[in-house]
Amino acid sequence: MNNVLIVSSSPKSCDYLSGFIKESFTSDITISTDGSDARRTIGQKEFAVVLINTPLTDEFGHELAMFITEETSSGVLIIVKSEIADDLTSNVEDYGILTVAKPINRTLLYQSVKLAFSTHSRVIGYKRENIKLQSKIEEIRLVDRAKCALIQYLNMTEQQAHRYIEKQAMDMRMTKQDIALGIIKTYEIY
Repeated sequence: MNNVLIVSSSPKSCDYLSGFIKESFTSDITISTDGSDARRTIGQKEFAVVLINTPLTDEFGHELAMFITEETSSGVLIIVKSEIADDLTSNVEDYGILTVAKPINRTLLYQSVKLAFSTHSRVIGYKRENIKLQSKIEEIRLVDRAKCALIQYLNMTEQQAHRYIEKQAMDMRMTKQDIALGIIKTYEIY
């Protein structure tokens, strides 16, 4: 189930947006009435989508939207008066924030929320890929350090050291990273 945060100072808007989300999506809904409460809530729970109905009582709302996109993987949708929608869009579009103008068209709101869910999914995918790449980089660094130790202490060539680590990993049914760690512990003094 996807969590949705609705941030609005207007009780009428909160009721409308939460009713819309309940009938259109399978989501757990949390409501915040101002920016500071929303910031606290975001620190406690992960949200797939955040809907911000501007203006809020303690800030306009675009600062909150930018904060959310920088700190979380949430898709963010900001609802603003039509007269300022174009100006605000140009200020927040680089953050990946979606803007919807008031009065709200239900079809456009539905499509925008779906797009915000898609944005969240895409960011989560990028984060997973980033974690895999960081892990691979760390493995390469460790293997390179181990190869340097083998070259220095056992007078191996770079190819011999590389082959040694690979063969040890296969023979012992361990990862190259584990073999590299063992070599580093054996030959390097911290």
